[in-house]
Amino acid sequence: MAVIHDIHFVTSFDKLRDLLPGSTPEVAFVGRSNAGKSSALNTMANRKRLAYVSRTPGRTQLINFFQWGARGYLVDLPGYGFAKVPEAMRRNWNALVGGYLETRESLVGLVVIMDARHPMKPIDEEMLDWIAPRQLPVHILLSKADKLSRSEAAQTLAKVRRALSDKPIASSVQLFSSLNRQGVDEAIGKISGMLAGRAEMGAPPPAEGAVAPGEAGDSGQT
Repeated sequence: MAVIHDIHFVTSFDKLRDLLPGSTPEVAFVGRSNAGKSSALNTMANRKRLAYVSRTPGRTQLINFFQWGARGYLVDLPGYGFAKVPEAMRRNWNALVGGYLETRESLVGLVVIMDARHPMKPIDEEMLDWIAPRQLPVHILLSKADKLSRSEAAQTLAKVRRALSDKPIASSVQLFSSLNRQGVDEAIGKISGMLAGRAEMGAPPPAEGAVAPGEAGDSGQT
């Protein structure tokens, strides 16, 4: 089974102006605050605490950089969509993460984590529509797939694929579980392909623009 070797934490940022120089390719991880984002990173690296797993979604508001050998950076972004945070945190998410996703030139791909039991929530749809104009490859991990039966998992995967077919983005989707390591090989392969500039995604339909998410701004890291 594949493992992301030679990966280490580099640094964290809470301001866009302080980010590392954007000369190395980056793949960013983003998702709702309780979707299992940082757990997915830990699982792919086969390390328990590579990425911090918060017990209180909405608390951590940092952009975290991890270097994967000579391939590039994996960037763990604060989560979104957690309602029980102050309005100031929502504004900070829009400024920090929104600014990163919209302007970071070295960003070459995005991994969006969704809970397989509750995928494609309106806030997830807003996120996908928001980043569509950048024409970045997007790979979706349907996390916590171990919570579904085989038939439920197949139905969920088909449902998300249908929803993605209507989005103006180059995308792919898979089932994933941090508990039993389901889908680890596929996920690592997709991420490696993004960093190398050879991601294999579904071709996007003609872009029609997108509207920035209205309240897609709750912070948190899981």
